Amino acid sequence: MELTTPGVFELGLVLLLAAFAGWLARFLRLPAVVGYLAVGLVLSPFTPGYVADRSQLAFLADVGVVLLLFEVGMEIDLAQVRRDHGAIAWLAPLQVVVTTGIAAAALVAAGVSVLGALLVALGVAMSSSVVIVNITRSRRRTTDTATEQALLGWSVFQDITGVGLAVVVLAVAGGESRPIAEIALGIAGFGALTVAAAWGLPRILRAVEAEDLLLIVSVGVGLAIAGFGSFLAGIPLALAAFAAGLVIEGPEADAVRRRLLPFRDVFAVLFFVLLGTLIDPPALGRGVGWLALLLVLLVGGKSLVVGQFARLARLRADWRQMAIGLGQAGEFGFVLASAGLALGLITADLYAAVLGTVVVSIVGSTVLVRIVGRPAPAGDGAVAQ
Repeated sequence: MELTTPGVFELGLVLLLAAFAGWLARFLRLPAVVGYLAVGLVLSPFTPGYVADRSQLAFLADVGVVLLLFEVGMEIDLAQVRRDHGAIAWLAPLQVVVTTGIAAAALVAAGVSVLGALLVALGVAMSSSVVIVNITRSRRRTTDTATEQALLGWSVFQDITGVGLAVVVLAVAGGESRPIAEIALGIAGFGALTVAAAWGLPRILRAVEAEDLLLIVSVGVGLAIAGFGSFLAGIPLALAAFAAGLVIEGPEADAVRRRLLPFRDVFAVLFFVLLGTLIDPPALGRGVGWLALLLVLLVGGKSLVVGQFARLARLRADWRQMAIGLGQAGEFGFVLASAGLALGLITADLYAAVLGTVVVSIVGSTVLVRIVGRPAPAGDGAVAQ
């Protein structure tokens, strides 16, 4: 897609409006994401007034989602996560499986195809890593250190488990005209590629001395793996990018993370603004029954499961804040629903309901998690968002 001078101006204007809306939301003691979503809704073609060039915004936001999930994957140090999070290492994957099973069964009973139900259910089972990070960094948070670490660890294992399951479901969904052996070979090839990159990339990075080259090499290799893996396995590029980010490990990765992290907020803002522009009120009205069902599944199939698991495992975290903090659908839900719509596995009304669920649940969880639970101790600080 070609960027034009008006298009660049419009992109700058969108970012400035998002910055103002984020500031206003914080002034009103609301999460900044509420402001970003509001800007998207105001600029969408479904509301009166000025309409942004959604094709250009969608292109940049799609690139942003790919880079965002690549950065989320890169933030995960698998060795440290396994070492630091104990019971969460099996509780979170179990929760993803349980929630996916409950949600998929309900959606199939409501008339959704099995593969479409699985994609939407996986979106329900996984939380937003970006929102979780913002919850743990907010100046107005009431979480303590133990709860913040548990939220982040749980989200990490959700992502790893959910993406693994999504790769299989999407490979099957997109391969109805392909032999099973070819599908399996593609997934195996993607897995072999990521293992080879995990072995070779740290060695390459150790040979690179300049930090700017570390960033270029890492992002270049990661995106190349993501693109080739998406071609091999037939999965969305964003999910392949997340898997590619996981392979960047070791001390050299810290320098890459430090350089890439400032861009995370820009990627996230573009994603949430795009999400707002995609909300189609008439379609959402037609899909209000789906919206209600998905919200019930989020509460009953995920939040309650997370809370009970946290209590039974006697985690040091506040189980109520765990249940609410993880009780949203996020960027993975959007990616999976978009894939399901493109493959004809879900209807436009259900897709609109998924987007509505993402918006409502993100706003609800980020507000309610501040209200429920014990206050954070003084001095228990993190970078504010």
